[in-house]
Amino acid sequence: MSKRDYYDVLGVQRGAGDSDLKGAYRKLAMKHHPDRNPGDKHCEQRFKEINEAYEVLKDPDKRAAYDRYGHAAFEQGMGGGPAGFGADFASTFADIFDDFFGMGRRQGRGTGRERGADLRYNMEITLEESYHGKAAEVRIPTSMTCEVCSGTGAKSGTKPKPCPTCGGYGRVRHAQGFFTLERTCLACQGRGQVIDDPCPACAGAGRVTRERTLSVNIPPGVEDGTRIRLGGEGEAGLRGGPAGDLYIFLSLTAHDFFQRDGADLHCRVPISMVTATLGGEFEVPTIDGGKTRVRVPEGTQSGRRFRLGAKGMPVLRSKQMGDMYVQVIVETPQKLTKRQRELLAEFETLSSTETHPESAGFFGRVKEFFGNRAGSA
Repeated sequence: MSKRDYYDVLGVQRGAGDSDLKGAYRKLAMKHHPDRNPGDKHCEQRFKEINEAYEVLKDPDKRAAYDRYGHAAFEQGMGGGPAGFGADFASTFADIFDDFFGMGRRQGRGTGRERGADLRYNMEITLEESYHGKAAEVRIPTSMTCEVCSGTGAKSGTKPKPCPTCGGYGRVRHAQGFFTLERTCLACQGRGQVIDDPCPACAGAGRVTRERTLSVNIPPGVEDGTRIRLGGEGEAGLRGGPAGDLYIFLSLTAHDFFQRDGADLHCRVPISMVTATLGGEFEVPTIDGGKTRVRVPEGTQSGRRFRLGAKGMPVLRSKQMGDMYVQVIVETPQKLTKRQRELLAEFETLSSTETHPESAGFFGRVKEFFGNRAGSA
């Protein structure tokens, strides 16, 4: 059975350019691919015919021979015909397979260098340290570049060589039927390089484990959970690769007096019944180490909050300051003497609705409520 003209197989003119050839091949190969047409012998044969035509026409030398001699150029050993679908076909189909499924072609040779891992360090600081900021030192065990081999992993006087198995690419390809599979080179573990004489200090890794002391600048205003990144201070890369980063995760210890809410601080202060009734003032500490006075007006109720502007925490990387809120809790006196009881009882007798407006209003509404219920009954 005579073969069809390769140009007719792909549906292109004889003067078609490379892009036209590749576009036509893509479209036909997708349409007649055996995986898309399982069990269809016609599509399988058509797929082989399409690949055979493209394998010849994409190559300038083979295409020139075909244009001059036709199919005879590849018969009886002339020019290594495509019928066998050897390495050239595998490479051709791999190109198209990459286009179809997003498997990008490898770019350049491997270097054997790998980026080091990122490291995490947890640090506790106090609320005062968060307010003022802090310069701290941390000691961390980490991998560092081997000084003996300067991170190459090779013994002094030698250097890594390209892997003979993958040619230095770090990946190898195997043709299986219509597909070409690519996988990591097992000989070099994907690094593209092999070391015949490894460095005795690092056993060829290019890095060694050491404990380092690093300085960390904690800015004022950091909150619980703040993360500080120290670029390049993580684990050293393998065989001279770039180092990872170090991340400092901050947590704030509980404070005895203040509770933090963003940049604001809150505290609760007990005051006597007399101070709440007659008014007065008291001192409270501030987070900067000083103190301030809070004036309580006459008739202050328990739970009332007083705002002290700009007495809170600094806002991170800003000149703004939060506020401080003082909530007063009126303390009920305990263990009264006989005389104190008598005075309170006398005070209760002399009290009026104006003295306890909230109580008078509340119990008045209660009385009205029960009165309405009795009337409806």
